[in-house]
Order: sequence, then C-alpha cells, then structure tokens
Amino acid sequence: MTAEMRTRIRAGDSEALGELFDEHADAVHRHALWSGSEPGHAEDVVSLTFLEAWRIRESLRPGGDSLRPWLLGIATNVLRNRRRTARRHREALRRLPVRDAVPDIADEVVDRMHDADQVAAAMAGLRVLRPADREVFLLCVWSQLDYTAAAEALGVPVGTVRSRLSRARARLRALAQQELAGTRMIPIEQGEYR
Repeated sequence: MTAEMRTRIRAGDSEALGELFDEHADAVHRHALWSGSEPGHAEDVVSLTFLEAWRIRESLRPGGDSLRPWLLGIATNVLRNRRRTARRHREALRRLPVRDAVPDIADEVVDRMHDADQVAAAMAGLRVLRPADREVFLLCVWSQLDYTAAAEALGVPVGTVRSRLSRARARLRALAQQELAGTRMIPIEQGEYR
C-alpha cells in the first residue's frame, strides 16, 4: 500500500493526498503541539505541512515504509521556519518606540491553568533544550518514531539520533528537577539557557 501511495502522491493524485491527510494529520498535529505550538498554531502547522508535502511531492522517494517520517520531517522544517519568523517579528517589535503599556494578564491566567507541577517542569525543560536535541526527543518520545525513522525525518545518521536523544533525556531530567526545586531557567542569547 505504501509504495502505491508514494506513486500516487508523486503523480499528483489529490485523492491520495486526502488519504495521507486522514491517516497522518493527527500525528503531525501532536508533533506540533509537543513542539510548543498553541493549538491554533498546531492546526496551521498541519495545513502548512500538507501544503508543503504537495508542493514537493516529486521529491518523495519511490521506495520506503511509512510516509509518517517524511511528513514529520516536513513538519519539523515548518516549525523551524515559524520559530525563525516569530523571532524576527519579536526583534522588529523591540525596535519600535515604547508606548504606555496596559498590563497583560494572559500570562497570569495561563500560569493558573497549569496546576500539574511535573508537567509544567517537563515542558519548561523541553523549551530549554537545544533545538536539535528537542527535535529528536519530540520525534522519538512523543511521536514514537524509531531511531531510523527519526533519522530519516531529520536527515541525519541514526547514531546522531541516538546520541542526541540520550543527551536530551539526561538534560531534560536535570532541567525538570531544577524547575521543581524552584531554580528558574534564565534565557540567554542563541537559545541557550543557564
């Protein structure tokens, strides 16, 4: 079925894309959510992922197993592009003149919604991980890809996936313990935290 599906998608069969969407949209959506996207943004990531998959369908290799690694690789690139765009937007906003600000209580409301300390600590730690380590962790742990599929999705060797995942797990464990102990992680330049 997968070889036939790959052939149909490469040939531009829109019904095949619909079937692919029905089969994998939830996995792409979960991947976007666990990557830190808001629910509405995760839906955008799903749309952009399948739009990009359709655009680059001719680059899909004719052989292989599941199409999920291919889609999650595209979703990972969409997420990277969204983060890069958001960072540029924030930087542009910082250059604007400061106006009298009205207090924003949205963050306070969100903080109250997160009662589960363990989950909050893990999510905080996840945001602090290096992007490459976070991507591997999300693909292998949350999206349940095996090492080979994650390597295919990211375009890296399997050994790189194994080492990044090991490093991510150890770092996430330590960061979650820090967060639970009340030692907040402070962002510094280039996405690193101390």
